[in-house]
Amino acid sequence: MIAGARHFTLTATDGAARRGRLALAHGAVETPATVKSLSAADLRAIGTRIVLANTYHLWLRPGRATIDALGGIHAFMGWDRNVLTDSGGFQVFSLESRRELSESGVRFRSHLDGSEHEFTPENVVAFQEALGVDVAMALDVCVKLPANAEQVEEAVRLTSTWAERCAAARQRPQTALYAIVQGGLDERARERSARDLVALDLPGYAIGGLSVGESRADMLRLARFTAALLPIEKPRYLMGVGTVRDLIAAIDAGVDLFDCVYPTRCGRNGRALTRSGDIAIRNAAFTRDPAPLDATCECEVCATYSRAYLCHLFRAGEMLGPRLLSYHNLAVLSRLMADARAAIEEWRWSAFRDDTLAELPVAESP
Repeated sequence: MIAGARHFTLTATDGAARRGRLALAHGAVETPATVKSLSAADLRAIGTRIVLANTYHLWLRPGRATIDALGGIHAFMGWDRNVLTDSGGFQVFSLESRRELSESGVRFRSHLDGSEHEFTPENVVAFQEALGVDVAMALDVCVKLPANAEQVEEAVRLTSTWAERCAAARQRPQTALYAIVQGGLDERARERSARDLVALDLPGYAIGGLSVGESRADMLRLARFTAALLPIEKPRYLMGVGTVRDLIAAIDAGVDLFDCVYPTRCGRNGRALTRSGDIAIRNAAFTRDPAPLDATCECEVCATYSRAYLCHLFRAGEMLGPRLLSYHNLAVLSRLMADARAAIEEWRWSAFRDDTLAELPVAESP
């Protein structure tokens, strides 16, 4: 963050729902907000203020030297707004057969070519700072579920130890470091993790270890439980949620920031998000449908193209289809966040929450 600037300002609350503003080196980010990725021009048109980049993938390809040579992550991407990078911990967690944890860090083999690498708290912070990102995440241990008490305890211990080392390794004041609360499905372990991390007095905190295979009921319960353990005056970031219903539930739990591949993954696979449920655009029912994807959506895709044309693009294997649906899906969530912010400011959050969830199919309601 900018030296001397207040990182987060809470501007309104309605129940647990929060409206705030992040002050970052590349401009303000209004919260609640989603963190996603598409082309820079598309995201600017949608109004996106922050995107997520992946430390694990950038480490392997193109690598720090290439990004350094091209002027940092913003110049490399052609993106003049904010960038948040994860620590790579979740990607390494998913490589169970290719990695080995130790007190020092985690050694792993690349999924690309089998080459060996090591993440330590220090080199992960140094890498993210060298990219010039606006928000960096501390290296953590995401425990695989189901997990026994010993596995959860060790994950929490290493996460706390590594976060302390990450905090000590910071050099760049323009990069805000967030730590990630872990603890699996164990509330006591999450209490210990949050207590350790909050003591470091970092600019923000993330809720990790959820959306990794647990039930939706457990995810929402623990997101709400963990959010309440974090400082009121600092941003709370729930990692890995991106459906309309989950975003509404998370805001209701007091969360400010989110990220997920869901909207763009759906877009690539012919699934359009709407406030009244998802649409599988490949279905034969849409082959001659002249209507827009969503009559309530004001995005460029809905203003320009019919369901019939989008159906044709996917059935014909045209690359334009995934791009247009990804754009639409991000626009839907961007508008959802804008409407949520307005509802919180105007003290009508409960009505907005209930009305939004009522529009979803019964199977998609909490």
